[in-house]
Amino acid sequence: MIVFEVPTGELVDELNRQAAEAGITDAAIVSLIGAADSFTVSTMPEGDALKDTITTYDLPGELTGTGEIHNGSVHLHVVMGVEGDRAIAGHLHEAHIDTHFARAYVIPVT
Repeated sequence: MIVFEVPTGELVDELNRQAAEAGITDAAIVSLIGAADSFTVSTMPEGDALKDTITTYDLPGELTGTGEIHNGSVHLHVVMGVEGDRAIAGHLHEAHIDTHFARAYVIPVT
């Protein structure tokens, strides 16, 4: 298992960079933990599973999730805990890390 840590920056871009630097093109991201200062997720509208509803949240959130690296590209599904004990879930497009950190626990696939 490899641990990628993102102390600051955009999470998806940074994980893509670190995976490429480590020579990892395919892997399971078995755990994701941390907190973001803002984030963008998408979900599918009820009537059309081929479309995405993309929403950006300019608020901090506790981060947990899983995903994969496939053909060198990071794909994450997350749950973000936000104020009021609410959860926002979906496909993560971006998460800006500044105040806290994020870590991805990765198992390469050979």
